[in-house]
Amino acid sequence: MDRETLALADRHFRGLGGGVPGVGQAPGRVAFVSEPGAFSYADFVRGFLLPNLPCVFSSAFTQGWGSRRRWVTPAGRPDFDHLLRTYGDVVVPVANCGVQEYNSNPKEHMPLRDYITYWKEYIEGGYSSPRGCLYLKDWHLCRDFPVEDVFTLPVYFSSDWLNEFWDALDVDDYRFVYAGPAGSWSPFHADIFRSFSWSVNVCGRKKWLLFPPGQEEALRDRHGNLPYDVTSPALCDTHLHPRSQLAGPPLEITQEAGEMVFVPSGWHHQVHNLQELCAVQEEVIMRSCSGINFEEFYHFLKVIAEKRLLVLREAAAEDGAGLGFEQAAFDAGRITEVLASLVAHPSFQRVDTSAFSLRPKELLQQLREAVDAAVAP
Repeated sequence: MDRETLALADRHFRGLGGGVPGVGQAPGRVAFVSEPGAFSYADFVRGFLLPNLPCVFSSAFTQGWGSRRRWVTPAGRPDFDHLLRTYGDVVVPVANCGVQEYNSNPKEHMPLRDYITYWKEYIEGGYSSPRGCLYLKDWHLCRDFPVEDVFTLPVYFSSDWLNEFWDALDVDDYRFVYAGPAGSWSPFHADIFRSFSWSVNVCGRKKWLLFPPGQEEALRDRHGNLPYDVTSPALCDTHLHPRSQLAGPPLEITQEAGEMVFVPSGWHHQVHNLQELCAVQEEVIMRSCSGINFEEFYHFLKVIAEKRLLVLREAAAEDGAGLGFEQAAFDAGRITEVLASLVAHPSFQRVDTSAFSLRPKELLQQLREAVDAAVAP
């Protein structure tokens, strides 16, 4: 990020006043980014990150990935032999797409070789099986095999607070592998903590149905529940879904092999696999979290803040995560806004912070001083 883009981003978020960008109707079509050499990080920030809009990156952005070289046959199909040799005994999570459990699918665990046996039988059976349509989902391959050359982190997503936090704790991550036959799918949802995410098809094709933030409210049923399947005829039942006619049509994307989809913050979506699929997905957080308590959330912010403060104080060109000075200033500004809101929250004010290694107000003051110095002319 250059200083001009940093200044633009700062003005953008000040103008929001704490609101969420991108609320409203979906654009008429998704933008397609074809050439890596002609598309900078600043282009991404200006065109998609700040306005909170989706886009698709061409397969040229992922052509050097190890997974694209090794996981795919010359015919463009999953290389079952390689996957069996490399990961056959690994136990993986598998969801049953034909069974609804609340607004998701129940999962079981099995060795990858058993899942691949099922997958082959499913294809031979005309894409049908008495066991239903099983989908390998949320496999933490990169966490369990850190030396494996699966993917190269795109520069556009190098500021990754959520995975940076979990990497610091060395206990978890939000990098996932998905694999499954045509017909497997993921029900309607938004990504964890309303983060943005990116997803690459190593092989196969996917259909995405995306709704911008706020549109999902019109899809709720009369009990306030979000739909499980936005393609269900039940959404036409105005007694059950009284506001469904107020929702605009989804933005539809067909993602081809090698392409990378950027899913912005808060966009609900549903995904269908049209051909045999191997995919890598990473969820990235740049806005406030939900689903964790106040103390945990403060610790999360503190880990990221201290790393960004180190970059700003040393005026380093790059830190260990490959983040430049301007990017560190951008992140610090966003953390400052979230932390200020947290400190002012009545529930957080009841948390005993006396044992914290750095008190929240002290951290907030350090951030404000660092950000002011960074954006000063």
